[in-house]
Amino acid sequence: QLQLVESGGGLVQPGGSLRLSCTASNTLDYSSIGWFRQAPGKEREGVSCISSSGGSTQYADSVKGRFTISRDNAKNTVFLQMNSLKSEDAAVYYCARILRCLGPVSGLIVSGSWGQGTQVTVSS
Repeated sequence: QLQLVESGGGLVQPGGSLRLSCTASNTLDYSSIGWFRQAPGKEREGVSCISSSGGSTQYADSVKGRFTISRDNAKNTVFLQMNSLKSEDAAVYYCARILRCLGPVSGLIVSGSWGQGTQVTVSS
């Protein structure tokens, strides 16, 4: 089973940037991947996704224009570049294989297991 490991989280000031990585134990060539986040006391929510080819991407309205998802299949890695971070972006971020990257990220269907997540803290 494909295992994913998230990394790249940390503490950043408002307005700062982070790049998260989602690295797979095996090839990602045929997998669409989604990024999700969960803040304390809130449900996990979809943030962004990318199709297996990279040709299709989707974003939550709250991150459009600030976050960019990309992938490097040669490195079995999907990235989430996060710019202009806000306090409300603070959460544990997870990546997971999804059935498809199509339509609103609120409707993403996870088809694989969750990783341990990576903590993003936005604070001055």
